[in-house]
Amino acid sequence: MKEKNRNKRNGFTMVELMAVLIILGLLMAVVVRNFVGQTDRARVTTTRANLKILHSAVSQFKMDTGRYPTEDEGLSVLITPPDDVTSYPPDGYLDTTDLPKDGWGRDFVYISYPESGKSFAIKSYGADGEEGGEGYDTDLLSTDAN
Repeated sequence: MKEKNRNKRNGFTMVELMAVLIILGLLMAVVVRNFVGQTDRARVTTTRANLKILHSAVSQFKMDTGRYPTEDEGLSVLITPPDDVTSYPPDGYLDTTDLPKDGWGRDFVYISYPESGKSFAIKSYGADGEEGGEGYDTDLLSTDAN
């Protein structure tokens, strides 16, 4: 009689399969949530690093030329010499021929004489691309990164 019961069970029951699927679903939700958080943090870190590079390049431009870029010139003066500058380095002020973008692929904004009391600031509008915001949507400034 014991042998009949042993042969009767050959597979998983529907309840066991559902339990395994629920556990796998919960694990996947945790992994995806952690991965998305890491991506956002990496974008903020990349943006802050690029802000430091640009801030230093603008400061070097000021040291070489005696003036800061105007808002009309913007950050383009770091790769293309303005007409009124004679002591411009042959390779510009950046290691690349293109201006870096923020972590979300958008251009940085150059602001001369911002209300912060600093001579200039370079700004990224964060994840949402709009002024203001909280969390990953917060605006990032070069004056905060230095």
